[in-house]
Amino acid sequence: QVQLVESGGGLVQAGGSLRLSCVASGRTFSSYRMAWFRQAPGKEREFVAAVNWNGINTYYADSVKGRFTISRDNAKNMVYLQMNSLKLEDTAVYYCAATKGVVVTTGYDYWGQGTQVTVSS
Repeated sequence: QVQLVESGGGLVQAGGSLRLSCVASGRTFSSYRMAWFRQAPGKEREFVAAVNWNGINTYYADSVKGRFTISRDNAKNMVYLQMNSLKLEDTAVYYCAATKGVVVTTGYDYWGQGTQVTVSS
């Protein structure tokens, strides 16, 4: 079992930056692939970014590539999402997720409660 708690969301102007954090419970954090998803009002939840257990292999949705950076600190059971050059369309609830599965963009087993990110013009 893994419990995930996100933080760091808020209101930011377009072009600005935010850093989301997610803390995980449990002693096997380093064995999970960690990811961020987001869900905008009226839209389905979508994959944003993922990082493998080693923190080296990362994956990004095309919409955020070059602007967002995912990272993890296994010693602290933390995963981060650095979001730069934010756009209005980045407004969403952002969720942290964990899996031991082989597919990067789906099939996550554990989810946080989400943190709201609102980008204003």
